[in-house]
Amino acid sequence: MTSMYRRAATGAAVGMAAMVLFAIPAAAATGSVQADLQPVAGNGVNGDGTAMVTVDGTMLTVDMGATGLLADQPHAAHIHFGADARHECPTLGDDANADGHLNTSEGGPAYGEIVVSLTKTGDTSPNSALAVDRFDTAPGGTLQYERGSIEVTSTVADEVLSGEAVVVIHGVDYNGDGKYSGDTTSDLDPSLPTEATDPALCGVLAASQMSGIPAGGVETGGGSTAGVEHAGLLAVGGLALIGGAGLLTYRRRAHGSDS
Repeated sequence: MTSMYRRAATGAAVGMAAMVLFAIPAAAATGSVQADLQPVAGNGVNGDGTAMVTVDGTMLTVDMGATGLLADQPHAAHIHFGADARHECPTLGDDANADGHLNTSEGGPAYGEIVVSLTKTGDTSPNSALAVDRFDTAPGGTLQYERGSIEVTSTVADEVLSGEAVVVIHGVDYNGDGKYSGDTTSDLDPSLPTEATDPALCGVLAASQMSGIPAGGVETGGGSTAGVEHAGLLAVGGLALIGGAGLLTYRRRAHGSDS
């Protein structure tokens, strides 16, 4: 009889512990990264800025500010990432045609492809990379951008949190005439001058405090596991508590049968 009570108590404890474990929510990509935006080498920009991206699952919130840009002209801005990229801002060593400037394609090996277009309204996919009518126009040379609920894939969310994604703001003024002009056409759209699309400011989105999926994503296994270990402790604690309750029941029943 005593062994029957012990088996019943153990079974109840294990069953309840399993319920606690299954109640633990799956980890989601959550955290924030920040970039210090600095002038792209060779492109004649005297400005700087910051960008912060907060990730909650597959939703991004972006806050970005910059000064020293060409005033009152649209400035395309993107988040870039490439698995084979160097995960950094380009240098004059990337100037393939040796003209002293860096266009967007020349910067590609450093920062990778576009994964998010930081438009003010509408689509934010790479398809909107040159949606010039939906980017900030930097009134007076100052850009202030805030947008939430930018939906991305889980892969892009992990790339943003990896500490290797790069923010690039485009649009320069080589000849100083206060507008996008010049004889050299854009490497992205030959209907535009290269001034309209060449990179102006750039910064790597460095990892800050994160929870849930660690920096670098599930595949790399890097970063913090804060929050996950607490869930495990909850399960262990629940098992101990339930086990104690089962043991108490067993003892009471055993005592009653012996009396």
